[in-house]
Amino acid sequence: MVSSSSSSFRAVFVKPQKKQAYFKRYQVKFRRRRDGKTDYRARIRLINQDKNKYNTPKYRFVVRFTNKDIVAQIVSATITGDIVLASAYAHELPRYGLKAGLTNYAAAYCTGLLLARRVLQMLEMDAEYEGNAEATGEDYSVEPTDTRRPFRALLDVGLVMTTTGNRVFGALKGALDGGLDIPHSDKRFAGFNKEGKNLDAEIHRKYIYGGHVADYMKLLMEDEPEKYQSHFSNYLKKDLAPENMEEMYKNVHAAIRADPSIKKSDKEAPKEHKRYNPKKLTYDERKASLIQRVKALNSAIGGDDNDEDEDDE
Repeated sequence: MVSSSSSSFRAVFVKPQKKQAYFKRYQVKFRRRRDGKTDYRARIRLINQDKNKYNTPKYRFVVRFTNKDIVAQIVSATITGDIVLASAYAHELPRYGLKAGLTNYAAAYCTGLLLARRVLQMLEMDAEYEGNAEATGEDYSVEPTDTRRPFRALLDVGLVMTTTGNRVFGALKGALDGGLDIPHSDKRFAGFNKEGKNLDAEIHRKYIYGGHVADYMKLLMEDEPEKYQSHFSNYLKKDLAPENMEEMYKNVHAAIRADPSIKKSDKEAPKEHKRYNPKKLTYDERKASLIQRVKALNSAIGGDDNDEDEDDE
């Protein structure tokens, strides 16, 4: 008689066998894909150029964020690798008067504006395409002139989530106001109303001039003074108050437009380079070092023998 427990079906785990043909066809993904750094599906669509353009560069407006910096570049792809035409960084902004808050939406706008004015100055198009002189928060697209077409680039956001109000679009807005031609929609700018399907220019302008940061500073000053002291300690060191935030950003925008050129570092070149690994010795140097060690070892052993002889006496 068969018991009910033995008659019931029991699922057996079977390990799938991967035959030799599987490993013959297996291909390892690109290193930057394995590291989670590059979206190759998006990249191929950004760099794919029409064949009848005859090797004309297809430029990308690349924006990347780190913990303490913002990187904005104009990049074109070639078979041998990417070529950077121009670049701008948030750590350059203290030169223009922005001393704190180098990674927020307003700083991203300034970085995008700096890159736009810099690349147009390199191409001698800055006088022809001045862009939007005053940031009003409204959507702006550059109009072509009779002589030269505007400089065109495509926005490359990398792996960032393209949510409404993301800092990437702050850099995009700065580049647009700076005079670059970048295909875009106003749906992702800060202040876009999803229900009304329109952009609130006042809210967007508030973000461009750091108004959201000023509001948070005022809120912490009233409710949590201790958190305000720690959270905005860098602002307090630079004597930045929420009342003069907008005026500071206006001065930064004006300074960027006045001189967007690259400034070389004032640091002197090091006289001696630091070395973190031992210098490679020649054969003769290694041989001499070995002889020295052997002599030191023999002398140490000889000294110990003499001490033992003195103890016996």
